[in-house]
Amino acid sequence: MTKFYFDKEAASKAIGFIETFCTHTKGELAGKPLLLEDWQKKIIGDLFGWKQENGLRKYRTALIQLPRKNGKTTLAASIICYVLFSEKERGNELYAAAGDRGQANILFSIVSNMVIQNKELSSRAKVFRNSITNESKGNFFQAISSDSKTKHGYSAGCVIMDELHVQPNRDLYDTLLTSTGARIEPLFISITTAGYNKNSIGWEVYNYAKQVQNKLIEDSSFYSAIYEADLDDDITDEEVWKKANPNYGISLRKEYMRRESQRAMDVPSYQNTFKRLMLNIWTDSQTAWIGAKEWELCEGDVDLQKLKNKECYVGLDLASTRDISALVLLFKEDEKFIIVPYFFIPEENAKKRSERDKVDYVTWIRDNHIIATSGDVADYNFIKQKILDLGQEYLIQSICYDRWNASQLVIDLQNEGVPMEPFGQGFVSMSAPSKQLEALILGKEIIHDSNPVLKWMISNSVMEEDAAGNIKPSKKKSTEKIDGTVALIMALGSFMTEGGYSSIYDDRGLLML
Repeated sequence: MTKFYFDKEAASKAIGFIETFCTHTKGELAGKPLLLEDWQKKIIGDLFGWKQENGLRKYRTALIQLPRKNGKTTLAASIICYVLFSEKERGNELYAAAGDRGQANILFSIVSNMVIQNKELSSRAKVFRNSITNESKGNFFQAISSDSKTKHGYSAGCVIMDELHVQPNRDLYDTLLTSTGARIEPLFISITTAGYNKNSIGWEVYNYAKQVQNKLIEDSSFYSAIYEADLDDDITDEEVWKKANPNYGISLRKEYMRRESQRAMDVPSYQNTFKRLMLNIWTDSQTAWIGAKEWELCEGDVDLQKLKNKECYVGLDLASTRDISALVLLFKEDEKFIIVPYFFIPEENAKKRSERDKVDYVTWIRDNHIIATSGDVADYNFIKQKILDLGQEYLIQSICYDRWNASQLVIDLQNEGVPMEPFGQGFVSMSAPSKQLEALILGKEIIHDSNPVLKWMISNSVMEEDAAGNIKPSKKKSTEKIDGTVALIMALGSFMTEGGYSSIYDDRGLLML
């Protein structure tokens, strides 16, 4: 078994270099020495101080995951400066890598300013528009991005992968990581905040880091420093803010956190953003409209027998020919709203979509959470008959549908006497029922039977907002399917219109933020 030791002198050298030669480049501290906080010293000390028996560094790859405003980019820039000017290996290639050119240039710009602001560093380097060279050692540093035309031919000695969670794919990560293979003492560091795409290289690296931390995977060459809140933490608790933000009260002002935390409580659609950016918690969507916990608190028994011959309002979101169709019934009973969802998918396409979407449609079909229709395309005749059958059991007051997605099915149902109502998908039509549904869920005035398909679609739902504060679900911004969410909102919108139901916003007015 390989033994490791801590080289205090090597750690002190790296820390001393940064505090002597590196400077702040922005804000009120611009131009002043970069004096590291204790937590930053630990990271630098660990990365450069821990050694193998042969004297080479222990760590080759690392994940440093921090919330915003904790100085992670400045820390990354200081590491670049140290390796560029002080590492023994000559002819070193250093790269700042990011999802796009703009993000990569942010780190490059900070390194450039650090070099320019220090006479000793600037005398040993040439700073160009796209690169910095240390000619005495033959080292150079440049910024690259996922949209770079050339991604091969590198022999990287040090890589800082900035904001790993926004990498569009794993190509650049894999290319640069493998390019370090020829180096004696490479250092590949991913510096990022938490993201929301759990089918990404960012989530993969984070999950790997947690497994190494928990000793589920043995990898002595991998280092991680992850500052995060726990999923069940109270996001309004200052102690939680401190736990997730090592620079709390320093670069991250207390007043700012209080303001953002209050905004997250007032606007549920902002909660996921706050959790990701300020508490470093990975979420299931970019801007969750309703959190998983809030939705789960509305779970309850739904007795279909008791709902027979009861009035209901229905939302119908018809799919493209090969996708999911959603039909959601909404009942009002004893001051509670009861949700009864139905989903339809072409049977022959289900397995293919499971592989593509990484969602187990096949299991959902087996467990009767989705109805599989015959063939490879949507069977609208089957859906029509299902609606007619439901009309025999319940008093359907109206079925709302997207007027721009109308089909022969709508015409056929109208000819059968089913009350079909077009429902706009813009802010004007969708905002009031979207806000009302949010309020009903938070108030636990909704009952659902925990259908996993609807739960998945609710968690996928991302709201977009116009200048007037109106909201609507966005199929473009949502990471996965939200058809059930759209159908539910339309059903509630129909109830609010046809049932003479007034929104809570009518009583208390809109919340001004």
